[in-house]
Amino acid sequence: MHLNTKSVATHLANSSSITNYGAFLRKSKLDELPQLFNVLFGDMSLVGPRPNLFNQQELLKERGIRGVYNVRPGITGLAQINKVDMSTPQYLAKIDEKMIKEYDLKSYFKYIFLTIFGKGFGDRIRN
Repeated sequence: MHLNTKSVATHLANSSSITNYGAFLRKSKLDELPQLFNVLFGDMSLVGPRPNLFNQQELLKERGIRGVYNVRPGITGLAQINKVDMSTPQYLAKIDEKMIKEYDLKSYFKYIFLTIFGKGFGDRIRN
């Protein structure tokens, strides 16, 4: 993002604040590489509900009600391969809950495969 851009959730960011380099990083998913360190340290999983920001109150509440915080957060999951992002907090929490309830080894590798080969998407950016 350009200097002096307001710090907001990605889905609230304006596309004019994204640099060409930043757009490339997002499109290629290279911006996710630093999270692999969190996976290696055991703080995150490859598959699980994406972490949210501390100020996303509606999402915090919905996820709390649905037990989403009882599992380790992840880089990708059911919501990401279905283009569900944090701009729809209630629906996202519902999808996260569904993923947790149906979680097994087969789906773990399915989500990774689909993400690597183009089905996974990041949060939307406003135009």
